[in-house]
Amino acid sequence: MVKLYIKQKVFSIGDKYNIFNEEGQTVFTVQSEIFTFGAKIHLYDATGSEVYYIEQKLFRFLPEYHIYSGNTLCAIIKKEFTFFTPRLTITSQFGDYTFEGNLFGMDFTILCNGMVIGELHKAWLSWGDSYELIVNNDDDVPLFCALAIAIDNCIHNENRR
Repeated sequence: MVKLYIKQKVFSIGDKYNIFNEEGQTVFTVQSEIFTFGAKIHLYDATGSEVYYIEQKLFRFLPEYHIYSGNTLCAIIKKEFTFFTPRLTITSQFGDYTFEGNLFGMDFTILCNGMVIGELHKAWLSWGDSYELIVNNDDDVPLFCALAIAIDNCIHNENRR
C-alpha cells in the first residue's frame, strides 16, 4: 500500500501541484497550461519527464477527460449523472475503474470490478486543494495520480465555474 499527498500551490499562474510520499519527498509535479480552452495538465516524474498528459474534452453534457502517455490514449474519465454523490467511470488500457464519492465529494473509493483498490481523501480545511491518495498496488501509482488530478479538476474546479 502506498500513501501519497497531493498539495496544490496556491500562488501560481495556472494550476500547479506537488505530489509527495510519506517521507515528504516529491514524487511527481503537475503543471497546467494557461490560456487554453479546457484544462490541459501535465504530470511529470521526479526527473522532470512527462508521465501523463490530461486533456479536458469540451462540448460534452457531463465533464470528460482523456489521459495520454505520449501520443497514446491511456484512459477516459467520464462523470456520471447522479443526484447526491459524485461518480466517475474510467475506461483505461490498464482496466476499468469507478471512483465513487461521498455526499460532499471529499472522499472517494476507487473500485475495480467491485473491489476497493484505493482511496482519495480531500482535506476539509487547507490552503489550496490537498488530498491523500492511498493506492494498494505500486504499479497503479502514476495513473492514479493523474486520475486524482483530473478528478479534482472535474469535481471541484467545475463547481467553481
